[in-house]
Amino acid sequence: MSLLRLALFLAFSRQGHSFVAVRSSFLLGLRFDLRYVAILELILLLIGCFGGVKFFGSRAGRRLTLGFTGIAAFLVVFFYSVDLAHYSYLSQRLNASVLNYLSDAGISANMVWQTYPVFRMLLLLFAGVWGILWIMRRIYDQIARKEAFPGGGRREKRSRIGWFVLTFLLLGLAVFGRIGQYPLRWSDAFGLGSDYQANLSLNPFQSFFSSLRYRHSSYDGEKVRAAVPALAPYYGWDSMAPPVKAGGLPAGIFDREVAPRQGADVLRSRPNVVVVICESFSAYKSSMWGNPLNTTPFFNELCRKGIFFDRCFTPSYGTARGVWAVVTGIPDVASATTTSSRNPAAVDQHTIINDFTGYDKYYFLGGSTSWANIRGLLTDNIRDLHLYEQENYTAPKVDVWGISDKNLFLEANKVLKKQQGPFFAVIQTADNHRPYTIPAEDRQAFQPVTFSAEELRHNGFESNDEMNAFRYTDFSYRTFIEAASKEAYFDNTVFLFVGDHGIPGDAAALFPKAWTDQRLTAEHVPMLIYAPKLLEPRRISRECSQVDVLPTLAGLCNLTYRNTTLGRDLLDTARYGGKEMAFIYDPDQFYIGVVKGDYFYRRQMKTGKEEIVSVTGNDPVPAGVTTGPLMRQMEQVSEGLYEASRYMLLMNKKKSPAEGKKSR
Repeated sequence: MSLLRLALFLAFSRQGHSFVAVRSSFLLGLRFDLRYVAILELILLLIGCFGGVKFFGSRAGRRLTLGFTGIAAFLVVFFYSVDLAHYSYLSQRLNASVLNYLSDAGISANMVWQTYPVFRMLLLLFAGVWGILWIMRRIYDQIARKEAFPGGGRREKRSRIGWFVLTFLLLGLAVFGRIGQYPLRWSDAFGLGSDYQANLSLNPFQSFFSSLRYRHSSYDGEKVRAAVPALAPYYGWDSMAPPVKAGGLPAGIFDREVAPRQGADVLRSRPNVVVVICESFSAYKSSMWGNPLNTTPFFNELCRKGIFFDRCFTPSYGTARGVWAVVTGIPDVASATTTSSRNPAAVDQHTIINDFTGYDKYYFLGGSTSWANIRGLLTDNIRDLHLYEQENYTAPKVDVWGISDKNLFLEANKVLKKQQGPFFAVIQTADNHRPYTIPAEDRQAFQPVTFSAEELRHNGFESNDEMNAFRYTDFSYRTFIEAASKEAYFDNTVFLFVGDHGIPGDAAALFPKAWTDQRLTAEHVPMLIYAPKLLEPRRISRECSQVDVLPTLAGLCNLTYRNTTLGRDLLDTARYGGKEMAFIYDPDQFYIGVVKGDYFYRRQMKTGKEEIVSVTGNDPVPAGVTTGPLMRQMEQVSEGLYEASRYMLLMNKKKSPAEGKKSR
């Protein structure tokens, strides 16, 4: 297990850490490893002493011993094989969220098959188990020979009892993990100074079984009520909400009717809207923040011609959570083992998309919306939705995610150019994702490039395949905009691009260390409103979130809309100016936090450990901040947003069309 930890350190990005710097991770990791080895040994010890089994004196004992250790060997090799693949995919140790993929087993299996060398992995799995068993047999036979010819006579009963007690206590101490009142816990890993060091110290057993307990979602009415006054200054809610009764909070406590606002950027031409949800559009890997590999030059030019938000964060990590946040305006604070889109109790959701009355609604995905039950979220809540999936296109499938992004954009364009009235369309991309497919048909127009391993690592990429897939997304955006600009609908269309999530990794070359150490790279994404014929370009450096997408578009399009969740109109500076912030929830490491101004505050939910770090520099945070009112304010806002989100996931029910008209 220690050798596999060393292999992980050597094989994957070390994020600027030397071996000396991570010695504490290896030492803590050794204690985690000893725990699971000791559990195995305790089982053998108890069976041997109380089960009447003679491990070394019978053929049945040999079979039991080697069979039991063989099962343990298989579990170790299997868990670590999945763990290494999981870490390669998400830069996190194996945790209970991997069970999400069982909900879409077919798609997940195809992705694994097309991404990883499955046959070689299976061969290594069997070879690893065989190798451990070979060693165990040699050890067993050596001990059995000594038991057969003890040489010193029969051991006394008291001696055996003494050795049993001593061994039991030592193994018990290893399971407990420390001498003290409380046992060693997985959260101890996150006291090492960075998430990378924490992940390095954990093993897949510890991270997986520790996260299983947070699978179930609910909300606490008292905590929701307490959150209202903390959040009221940011949202304008009634801070004098009635006390919670047995039935919970009063219905509609978070509802507000938003009237059209004034401003030069309010469009009265009933513009079309196209929202592009961009797969893995990680900010630090792109050209907009000066990445030397210049992976997204075309999108960079679009940003110079549009309203570009350079401090946009996704509320959480993962595509399903990102789509949920955009469509509903709620951070997906479901547990690590699931997402809200998979929760039958959360399928009924109000969305501002329905307030675009008179608009035809479209959703385009290159693959299948059965993934993560996205189909249920969309079709159950967006009225009269035209849903386009893989089987609706003439373009060929290229991998597990369906047709290529370039063809997805072209297929969408073919549909949109035929529309006579205004439309609201969402296009969800997928190619910037393993297995990083570049279609053969595009190999002439799109030329892959190659950089050295050192250049890739220094600029945030693991491989040339990943980097070229990132470049291919830019090629696809260019193809789409060039095609759309030739159509009649283009001049009166607002395009909004936003990443579904970022990618955790080493951004030290471009951002202060907190972005890497506290994993802000996993949530930092570009957001762009592009309408060159309608809006003046500018770059906005205020915190914002995916949940703000729909309120901003509704305000821009001069609509009256019903907002029941956590999004705000980013262009309504009269109402929200100076109140900018972005909420972040990490389900795997179970922390909540908020980015506001120069700082990022976060709190580990299980242990209560909190920290505040600078997002603008590497200097230590002043003592006046760590103990002052700003930190307490950020704590209250983080807690309030988390509790409000838990409530909204289950209580943000949509109204029928008749009810909606009546409420207006």
